[in-house]
Order: sequence, then C-alpha cells, then structure tokens
Amino acid sequence: MGESIKLIANNKKAYHDYFIEDNYEAGISLHGTEVKSLRMGKCSIKESFIRIENGEVIIYGMHVSPYEKGNIFNKDPLRPRKLLLHRAEINKLVGKIAEKGYTLVPLRVYFKGSLAKVEIGLAKGKKLYDKRQDIAKRDQRREVEKEFKVKNLY
Repeated sequence: MGESIKLIANNKKAYHDYFIEDNYEAGISLHGTEVKSLRMGKCSIKESFIRIENGEVIIYGMHVSPYEKGNIFNKDPLRPRKLLLHRAEINKLVGKIAEKGYTLVPLRVYFKGSLAKVEIGLAKGKKLYDKRQDIAKRDQRREVEKEFKVKNLY
C-alpha cells in the first residue's frame, strides 16, 4: 500500500499544449541496461508521442540514454518501446482516439516500487487562444498571491 514513487521524467510541455482529459498508468517493456539508465534518471519524454498499432500501445521518441557501463548490451536510445496496458484499457483508448482531436501523450515516467511506469494522458489539443487564456490566468493568480503576501507582511 505504501509503494514509493520516484519521478524520473516529467512532460510539462504536454500540460501547456493539451487539455488532459484522462490519465492511465502503463508499464514499459525495457531491456536490462535501460532499467539501470532509468534508475540514474537518464530519460526524456519531451518530444515523445504514443500510438496504438495492431492492438499494442507503443511510445516513440522516448530517449533513454545508454548506460555507461553497458557496452554491447545497450540498445538504441530512441527505439520504440511497448507499453503494457490491459486489453480493456487499450480498447477504451482506441474508441476515444477515434473521436476527432484526441491523442495520447506521455505525462511522466516514474518508478512505482521496483517497476518502471509511464503516466499516459488522453489529451485534446489547445488552440493558441486557449494557451493565451492559461497564461493570463496564471499571471492573474500570481498577482493575487503577491498582493496577499504584501498584505500579510504588514
């Protein structure tokens, strides 16, 4: 019950570019030295994306740096990796993606206990004016917090 979660990579850009509708947790199919590299925190998901092909969920563009002491056992850092989800979840995602404008985006990579996991977001793209609204709200909230802080000092 008290499984520790160690964050490896976070995709802040996804929250800026998309409305995240739903979150799913998926395992990653990795080879030996990739796990060691992840444990050292050598992972990036900024440019990665997810597709469903032949009933399998695959992540592309996830960069796992080669393990320094791994020599011949290292794999290609940008190779496509299979994500592990239940069949019912995959079918649900296929149905949602068939709707116009939905896509799958990796949100974060982390260790849950000893298992490497990826949090997937079912996302809908933001338009430019949506991004501007978010920036304006954030600035407004910052101003309110600043005023509140100033009032509390006196």
